[in-house]
Amino acid sequence: MTETYDGRAVANFILDYCDGRGRSVTNLALQKLVYFCHVWSLIALGGPLVRHKFEAWEFGPVLPYLYRSFKNYDRAPIVGRATQIDPSDGKQRVVGYDFSFETDSLLREIVEFYSRLRAGDLVELSHVEGGPWHSVWNHAGAVNPGMKIDDMSILEFYSKVPTPFSIQ
Repeated sequence: MTETYDGRAVANFILDYCDGRGRSVTNLALQKLVYFCHVWSLIALGGPLVRHKFEAWEFGPVLPYLYRSFKNYDRAPIVGRATQIDPSDGKQRVVGYDFSFETDSLLREIVEFYSRLRAGDLVELSHVEGGPWHSVWNHAGAVNPGMKIDDMSILEFYSKVPTPFSIQ
């Protein structure tokens, strides 16, 4: 089983990676990039990347705490990094990341592929009919906040989908 991480650490990795390649990332795109990193980690590494569950929101899978970290950017490119309170002194600190070589390599492959897509394309990919988000969002009951997307449904669906990037 792989180690799980705070979604803010994954987000900061993505933002740093994209910054290094001159690619801007909006909050909407970031949510989908973190989601697809989680999806393919479930498949390739045999376990979840993010320790929290994604929720089905109108525009796709979302980690609510990550959304709140960057909501002030609205639709503008994110230039800051996700922070958390340091319990030792109560100050806000940027959430760091230190992934295993295997995880780091996989994340680079995933982000390299998906970060070239427009946010709207990422939303479309996350909304694929019969996919995990689609199944939770379009259930028989009323749409309500907090609808969780189960890792097993992600694994079951995406294990049947060809990997859109090369896994080293």
